[in-house]
Amino acid sequence: QFTHAFFIGSDLMAQVAANEKGVGELNRMVDHFGLGVVQAYMCHVQDNAEESVRRVLDVMKDGSFTYEMDSGAEIKVAISIDRKGRSARVDFSGTATQQMTNFNAPLAVTRAAVLYVFRTLVDDDIPMNEGCLKPIELIVPDGCMLKPSYPAAVVAGNVETSQAVVDTLYGALGVMAAAQGTMNNLTFGNDRHQYYETICGGTGAGPDFDGTDAVHTHMTNSRLTDPEILEWRFPVLLEDFTIRKGSGGKGAHRGGDGTIRRLRFLEPMTAAILSGHRRIPPYGMAGGEPGACGLNRLERATGDDVALQETGQVEAEAGDVFVIETPGGGGYGKA
Repeated sequence: QFTHAFFIGSDLMAQVAANEKGVGELNRMVDHFGLGVVQAYMCHVQDNAEESVRRVLDVMKDGSFTYEMDSGAEIKVAISIDRKGRSARVDFSGTATQQMTNFNAPLAVTRAAVLYVFRTLVDDDIPMNEGCLKPIELIVPDGCMLKPSYPAAVVAGNVETSQAVVDTLYGALGVMAAAQGTMNNLTFGNDRHQYYETICGGTGAGPDFDGTDAVHTHMTNSRLTDPEILEWRFPVLLEDFTIRKGSGGKGAHRGGDGTIRRLRFLEPMTAAILSGHRRIPPYGMAGGEPGACGLNRLERATGDDVALQETGQVEAEAGDVFVIETPGGGGYGKA
């Protein structure tokens, strides 16, 4: 039995150790090449990223988009391009005020989503770094759900709202339809076991490509536990993990399909889901159809089903099956 404080302390000590290792390696580099050379290359990496994004902005058009979440909260963005200055303003004014739920995203998460989107638009092989944001003026109103005030709950900000920010930006830029837009966060446990996983789904289609089936999208890239290890370490059976055929939106280019995952509990468990696109489907673009909404439910061993919304918690008994059907991506263009 380990206490909660033990796990938190261990995480923090690991992060401190990683930082100390980084400091040591950086000092070795400076000792070998000299401080001036190292700083020059650091500046070059950022300057190169900045210029790469400016070249993207040279061919971009203004755009705006409103993205509705399952709760009804809206994320709004307007992107305006300054041709002469080779820069852009990304303005989230009009976005919903901070929520009573935990779907608020700290400003750092919002900035990371903006950085990610503009980096993906660069064809050059450059490392992700702060230089990508130098041509971007970011406006996020205080007190909105993308820049909440303490003590707003933010646990879903990094895993869910960040995905919504990405799809809002792609919608404004008109480059691709929405992906599954969620990490499908599943947790279960009892007094002996605790487990957490995120589940893949479909990506959005674009003007010259189909979406991809059953992959992690955008702001997530975590790996699922191997079935053999999952069943060895935890009292569960992975009964099914398949592609959810037809869940991607139709179009000239179809959206990627989501997945179906079925976990049977062999002991009583408390299970919870934190997800999105259970009510509002991932949008299609340019006449393409939206992807299918996700579904969450518990199939009781007694034969009864318990339907769960985008967020929910349920007490499961031995023999019950938790089923997650993840969303498909939106289609692009008329079929």
